[in-house]
Amino acid sequence: MTMNNCLVQFYVCASLGVSECFIFAVMSYDRYIAICNPLHYASIMNLKFCKGLIFCSWAGGFMSMLTTLVMICHLHFCGPNIINHFFCDFAPLLNLSCSDTSVIQTENFLKSCSVIICPFGFVIGTYGYIINTILKIPTSTGRYKTFSTCSSHLISVCTYYGTLITLYAFPVQNLSSFNKALSLVYTVVTPLLNPIIYSLRNQEIKAGLQTIFLRW
Repeated sequence: MTMNNCLVQFYVCASLGVSECFIFAVMSYDRYIAICNPLHYASIMNLKFCKGLIFCSWAGGFMSMLTTLVMICHLHFCGPNIINHFFCDFAPLLNLSCSDTSVIQTENFLKSCSVIICPFGFVIGTYGYIINTILKIPTSTGRYKTFSTCSSHLISVCTYYGTLITLYAFPVQNLSSFNKALSLVYTVVTPLLNPIIYSLRNQEIKAGLQTIFLRW
């Protein structure tokens, strides 16, 4: 893989990762409106507003990584050209550079706080309101049904944000194997589990799985 291809891979992967952070925050806002303000849900979360949220999430992800990409392009690379990773990620790229990377590392930390920790904080805040509303439901059946609508999203959020915060906001240095394992979680494991986690709420999926297990 050439250096240009590696930079393109880094930019696309990083931008998609940031976009997913924003999308998770949008999904939590959707759950907040549906549970805390159900009578206003249809008027607030209309099609035009939803399209705007999705567009902003994607645009914000790709635009936010432009500065990082430009700064990496200005680094001087020399010596070994083999990345000790599964793909062209931020830390492995910096390890190949002969330039001073302190500025770009600081920029990455500040950006991580804004595009990872801030959306995660927003998600935690909305779920605080959601849980408070659920606890006010008089029946245990009602509380269970309401919480089940957002439990799958909460599982995905904890898995995804947890790995990103460890890798980029508070990175662990000199633990390449550990970093590789965390990268696999948010690039492979979480996307693989998402369809399974969300599908388990579908009664038809549950019935199909029960049929398969009974045949065994």
